[in-house]
Amino acid sequence: MQNELNVKPAILLILVFMVFVSFADAQDIPTQLTEFNQVRIDYNKSGMMILGSWAVGNIVLGGVMAGRTSGETKAFHQMNMYWNTVNLAIAGFGYYAAMKESPSSEFWETLSAQYSIEKILLLNAALDIGYIAGGFYLIERGKRLGKEQLTGFGKSVILQGAFLMSFDAIKYAFHNVHGKELPKIVENLAFTGNGFGLVMNF
Repeated sequence: MQNELNVKPAILLILVFMVFVSFADAQDIPTQLTEFNQVRIDYNKSGMMILGSWAVGNIVLGGVMAGRTSGETKAFHQMNMYWNTVNLAIAGFGYYAAMKESPSSEFWETLSAQYSIEKILLLNAALDIGYIAGGFYLIERGKRLGKEQLTGFGKSVILQGAFLMSFDAIKYAFHNVHGKELPKIVENLAFTGNGFGLVMNF
């Protein structure tokens, strides 16, 4: 009997300790969500810097080479320059938006932002495939009509589409792996009719 009495306080002490640890973890969730969102924002900044660097390089090289070449090659560099003028604008806007975004500590905002970026990148990848297909169409049409400009434009579009597809696929991979950390952050929370409650896992 004496042993049983001694065991019960020990079990009670362990339970209290586990509740305290779980509560402390739950209290820290807003901080973890903020850090999670900051990583997502940093990924977006880095992505826009890479896209911007690619755009600037293509614009500079395209401008130089378009003035030194002719025919199909000239058209290739011209399209690289035109295409990346748009890329540079997108990169600039995207970087500015990432700079202005404040990392949220709210769960639903975090979930929505993570879902949105992954959805956008998948949609972009599908569009990139369309760009590549369009490039092959231009090459075929250029050869059929004997127009070097269309052939040069087509080769450029294939190059740009292939770069963007690789770019979006790599970005998606980073965001997708990062997104898998979210369930671990909120695993101690459960949704109830009145909001979120603490869950204890034994």
